[in-house]
Amino acid sequence: MTVSRRHNRTVTHIGETRADDPAGARELPGLTIGRLSVGPMDNNAYLLRCARTGEAALIDAAAEADRLLELVGDGGLSRIITTHRHRDHWQALAEVAGATGARTVAHPADAGELPVPVDELVGHGDTVAVGECALEVLHLRGHTPGSIALRYDDPSGRTHLFSGDSLFPGGVGRTWSAADFRTLLADVEERVFAELGDDTRVHPGHGAGTTLGAERPKLAEWRERGW
Repeated sequence: MTVSRRHNRTVTHIGETRADDPAGARELPGLTIGRLSVGPMDNNAYLLRCARTGEAALIDAAAEADRLLELVGDGGLSRIITTHRHRDHWQALAEVAGATGARTVAHPADAGELPVPVDELVGHGDTVAVGECALEVLHLRGHTPGSIALRYDDPSGRTHLFSGDSLFPGGVGRTWSAADFRTLLADVEERVFAELGDDTRVHPGHGAGTTLGAERPKLAEWRERGW
């Protein structure tokens, strides 16, 4: 079962605190983050722009290409990272990539399902550059075979995790078999909770954010209920 929350379709920049976001997003040193809710499933699209170089990356060109291009603005776009192959996360990918010339990035296990060729195939532990900033790729198998999350460690010591549909407030993403659920929960426990601190801010593919500290006490409950 996917845990997500519907929310107002607004652009949010780090530095603003949203009433619907328990993570209380704040400005990051060196990186500006914008969030736009798009499409009928209220997908979150995140624009990350390096403060020093102006280079930008978009996480999930989900829908409404015109609004995403407005979010990108005149600063340009170097990469579009797709977190996984489900259609609601890439409906605007071809149009945004075509309009901006941005390179496309995805995991090879999901790349073949996307509507455009993938320029950069990434796996667990790889990094994606956003100017002078770096995103670490976490392969979280289960929601889809090639689902990825992106980890950003800001210079102040705070970590931000863009989790796609693999982790939400209240649970992991939807899976379609008990085996897939066990795989996803194991990856989330080993590659997220075991590696990152409680103050890590989670920015999911739909709805409001959370922190690992808020979710960590619930891991046993998720395992017991099986979703």
